[in-house]
Amino acid sequence: MYRLISRLVIYRDMEEDSILLKLADICHRFYTNDYEKDELVTEIYEQIHKLLDLSTRYGFDKNLWHNYLAFQLAMSENPFTMVSEKVGANDGTVNAFAKGDFSIFKQLFDYDFSPIEQALEINCFSVICNYQAVGKSEQIFNKSVSEKVQELSRNIEAAEDDEALYQVVTDFYRVYGVGKFGLNKAFRVSPDHEQGVLIPITSTGDMQLSDIIGYEEQKRKLVENTEAFVAGRQANNVLLYGDAGTGKSTSIKAILNEYYSQGLRMIEVYKHEFQYLSQIIAEIKNRNYRFIIYMDDLSFEEFEIEYKYLKAVIEGGLETKPENVLIYATSNRRHLIRETWSDRSDMSKDELHRSDTMQEKLSLAARFGVSIGYYRPKQQEYFDIVKGLAKKYPQITLSDEELCLKANQWELSHGGISGRTAQQFVMHLAGSM
Repeated sequence: MYRLISRLVIYRDMEEDSILLKLADICHRFYTNDYEKDELVTEIYEQIHKLLDLSTRYGFDKNLWHNYLAFQLAMSENPFTMVSEKVGANDGTVNAFAKGDFSIFKQLFDYDFSPIEQALEINCFSVICNYQAVGKSEQIFNKSVSEKVQELSRNIEAAEDDEALYQVVTDFYRVYGVGKFGLNKAFRVSPDHEQGVLIPITSTGDMQLSDIIGYEEQKRKLVENTEAFVAGRQANNVLLYGDAGTGKSTSIKAILNEYYSQGLRMIEVYKHEFQYLSQIIAEIKNRNYRFIIYMDDLSFEEFEIEYKYLKAVIEGGLETKPENVLIYATSNRRHLIRETWSDRSDMSKDELHRSDTMQEKLSLAARFGVSIGYYRPKQQEYFDIVKGLAKKYPQITLSDEELCLKANQWELSHGGISGRTAQQFVMHLAGSM
């Protein structure tokens, strides 16, 4: 194994403590008789533990060794893979090195661990190559990565020759991309930046725009702008504003699910993280994806100045915002920043031209080219939402009249009419039946 890995060209950059390099060293020491049995067994079990931990995080199953090697290919960001995610298989001298590396990975797929197991009296390699994972909730593992890596693993297993193997891997890069941006839908700011400024969000839900009942005009505007963006046409930053619980955040999450397959990715940023916006943009501006920087419940008090950083990023700084980046924000405030009556007067104790301050504040909202209002539904619209949501739960067998009566009683004691109130009522009803 050590000899195989030493011949890699494109994929030779691996972390020193990676499972593959550690196992290669173990195999090298075994075949050169440079080991003490108990010590080597302990080192093997350490790497098996790391492999099981990785497999649990990504929901791998059946042949964990194959899944791990496919994961390495899927996550390796280098000049070859970055070009392949844009154009797929391509002519060039580098292909000779790529095919050589893929051939080595195929040999690693078929590596025979049985001599090591027999000599050391262990069976852990046989176990991980015939593994049956315990069923897990999608909240526990990264389903988006899991499905793609296991698909790549199966296709590599089925490849009949080097040419077919090359086509399998480059097709994977073209369809799904490479690295964390290729395989994940959404990201957030890393608390320690050990893996870069952004880390994946492993579970984003599966909501669709059709799950939001009503608000057809609002959804149409959002879809039109997003479709233009993912198609590479001109599009605007979007502000969704209005009453709480009306589906603003849900609409944006649904947009991600519906356009992910077309290259859309989303980055969630809170206002205390605006200091990292320049770093975020630097990390994503040259990638072959369309990124929405998502700011939920965005608003500023008078004393907060973070909005100045956001204004500079959207429009006005020396470095222009890349064409593959948009900002979508939700807010209960139309103008994002709280105004006071003193803002509307030129006469103030602490500022000569107070109205200039008001204009500065309002200019932030003006930087969103599309503003979409979400307002509380009327009574009948509220009942329509309740009835629509109730259809998803077969256990709810109430008539429409009974459903509306109970929904009316619920909203009177639960914050008034809204889509969120309707959702909470239906979930309560479904859980009690």
